[in-house]
Amino acid sequence: MLVDASTSDDAAVYRIDADRALVATVDFFTPIVDDAYDFGRIAAANALSDIYAMGARPLFALNLVSFPRDRLGEGLLSEIVRGGGEMARRAGVAVVGGHSIDDPEPKYGLCVIGEVAPDALIRNSTARHGDRLVLTKPLGTGVIATAIKRGEADPDVVARAVESMTTLNRDAAEAMRQVRANAATDVTGYGLLGHLREMARGSRLEARIKASAVPLLPGAKELAARGFVPGGTRRNLADLGDAVRWDATLPEPLRILLADAQTSGGLLIAVPAERVGDLVAALEAAGTPAAAVIGELVEGEPGRIIVEV
Repeated sequence: MLVDASTSDDAAVYRIDADRALVATVDFFTPIVDDAYDFGRIAAANALSDIYAMGARPLFALNLVSFPRDRLGEGLLSEIVRGGGEMARRAGVAVVGGHSIDDPEPKYGLCVIGEVAPDALIRNSTARHGDRLVLTKPLGTGVIATAIKRGEADPDVVARAVESMTTLNRDAAEAMRQVRANAATDVTGYGLLGHLREMARGSRLEARIKASAVPLLPGAKELAARGFVPGGTRRNLADLGDAVRWDATLPEPLRILLADAQTSGGLLIAVPAERVGDLVAALEAAGTPAAAVIGELVEGEPGRIIVEV
């Protein structure tokens, strides 16, 4: 085993021989949007993201399905699976089987297997002092999904969030491989600060970020201010505890969004300062949803995060 659960990394990695390693991950969840096809696309992109975060290439996937056949029409299930299959095809991945169960609450996701050369593996615990932090998607999917569930989300806000969540992290991963990033992770359920804490703690470094530099989805800040905050986000904030030192002037909606539980979020990449310009240029050329330099990693208290305005 090259990577196991000890560093809270994005996937397990098993060396086959000197030149090849298998990368394995699994992810599934309940619907976060109303459209079944979009839900399938988002869930598949989210599962594939863990492979990309390791600097790996996905090979094939297996469906994971829970569905209440007696309560919802199977046409909805077909749309969910069609959406997942379309996203997998976009990634060049075959969905070759899977497993389904009858469940009162619908759930969908993928188990994805990929490969990487051991010397090209990118972990979340190998950042270095002075690395700059780059984020490739805006934040806010958690609060927007909560507003969707309550019927309070503007269609344009939903459309922009779906567009972001259905953007594969493939191009971002290729860019970070080109510039030889030191570390990376994808921003999902623990929010930006939660995943950053794992990176900083694993790398035995302290993180410093500027809240004003962090990109946000349109409407996210306003929805957070109106109280559309998912339970996972509130738990993230509570779990961060003393690990974060907040600027006293930072508004509460921004604190919420920095800890917002994301679905199919972007990559958080640690890259040497002398190559951060090359990374941003590569991301912009690839058209990733964001290419924002949001902070740095420095020597200090391992796992601590200082948030400036």
